Amino acid sequence: MAELQHETLRDATEEGQRDLWARRAYRLVVITLAYNVAEAAVAVSLGWIDRSVVLVGFGLDSIIEAIAAVAVLQRVRAMLSARPTEEAEALELRTRRVVGVTFLALAAYILIQSAYVLATRKAPEESWLGILLALFSLVVMPIVAAAKMRCANYLGSRALYAEAKETLACSYLSLTLFLGLAGNAILGWWWTDPVAALLMTPWLVREGLEGIRGECSCH
Repeated sequence: MAELQHETLRDATEEGQRDLWARRAYRLVVITLAYNVAEAAVAVSLGWIDRSVVLVGFGLDSIIEAIAAVAVLQRVRAMLSARPTEEAEALELRTRRVVGVTFLALAAYILIQSAYVLATRKAPEESWLGILLALFSLVVMPIVAAAKMRCANYLGSRALYAEAKETLACSYLSLTLFLGLAGNAILGWWWTDPVAALLMTPWLVREGLEGIRGECSCH
């Protein structure tokens, strides 16, 4: 009897720990979602005003990441409610495929717009606010991504891990954004803006193809 009680207590403790990690993951994804929405609004607005391809591309990518975060929230809710996750998994698969198509559309936009800017030599305006946005994201996103990866590893959630990797990839895009905007604002190299945008496209195409195939870059 004592052994049975000990096992029951251990199971309850493990369940409590899992619930704690799931709630932590939920908060992190909500924070990511809110940040991406705000980041997208700022980046697209500044990019439109300053005629910056790399800023607009960065903002549109933030919208796509927000859509992915919404799908992951469904999975985390299923964990918290202890309901079967079949519906959430199906929703995630459909969402990843829609997001994959959107990634490819964004890559096509960047290719066309960057080629136009390089051909016409229409230099974008300096964007110091954009530089600050890039630096802030460069600092914050790796911290958030690392926290989500810890939750994903404990929960064994491939969906959460994939979403965390997207957050980490945002750091690469932030660095690309910073180099493009700083090159234009500080050195007067107008071409760094469209070239930096072009550097985003390999990652966008890879994520797009994986999304359409319903794959996840988890390791």
